[in-house]
Amino acid sequence: MKHCWSAALIAALASGAAAQEVTIDNCGEPLVFDSQPERLVVHDMNMTDMAFALGLQDKIVGLTGITGWYKTSPEFDTLRGDIPELAPKYPTVENLVAASPDLFFAGWYYGMRPGGDVTPETLAPFGIKTMILTESCVHLDKDRPEATMDLLFDDVLRLGKVMNVQDKAEALVSGWREELAAIEAQTDDLAKPRVFLLDGPADAPFTAGKFAIPDAMIEAAGGTNVTTDMETSWGRSSWEAVASANPEFLVLLDYQTGNGAEDTFKFLQEHPVMSQTDAVKNIRWIGLRYEELTPGPANVAAIRKMAKAMHPSLY
Repeated sequence: MKHCWSAALIAALASGAAAQEVTIDNCGEPLVFDSQPERLVVHDMNMTDMAFALGLQDKIVGLTGITGWYKTSPEFDTLRGDIPELAPKYPTVENLVAASPDLFFAGWYYGMRPGGDVTPETLAPFGIKTMILTESCVHLDKDRPEATMDLLFDDVLRLGKVMNVQDKAEALVSGWREELAAIEAQTDDLAKPRVFLLDGPADAPFTAGKFAIPDAMIEAAGGTNVTTDMETSWGRSSWEAVASANPEFLVLLDYQTGNGAEDTFKFLQEHPVMSQTDAVKNIRWIGLRYEELTPGPANVAAIRKMAKAMHPSLY
């Protein structure tokens, strides 16, 4: 009888272990978790916001890539509490291994570079799995669909599934979908202004192509991205190409430190070709923060801000 109980116990334990296994899509490849990660490191503001929105602070043992580039808000600082920053910009393998995480949430050019020191392959020998931001997958896989808001929704659902907070993730995404549908219903029948997004003054404009989430955000807000034909997520165009498209509205990335949105607009006012565009001549622009323009919980509210600025008669 004792032997039978042991066999039953073993079967129950095996069944429980199998039930805990979770598999998610990770840039087209399966990423399997035999158990819920207990120690999480997150890179960048937008992905940290996802983790905070899911209430995962007690699992986060470190952040990377925050203070080296951005000015944080009081709300972010409150949510962060005493979570340490392991590296102000891109982390090293040593930074990550020292924190003993079992999961690193990052992306290509969001904490990792193709062929760089920190990749899923270099972290795997240390028992660290890497969940990759979906927007960034295009840097290694050119056969990706154009950006939609599912870049945000699916990543939050994936993180919720991995961290066993599916209900919270599903509730967040459901609310965002409802708000997004309401915005799109208001702007669907309106003329769509030509919109150009600019990430700061430069010799060649750094902007969003068809695989970056701002492309979908601009469309949802009732506009048309003038660089939507760029076969990239974030990348360089030319001033001549942008000016020839004659944007009617500008979205300017506002880091709130250094080259803020106002400085960027002054740069455009003094630019030999951009100064002649309708958007600059008519002073039609909005400044949005980095975490509002990269996949994260701030996206849908940012779409509403854009819609209000592009279509003031609606509000």
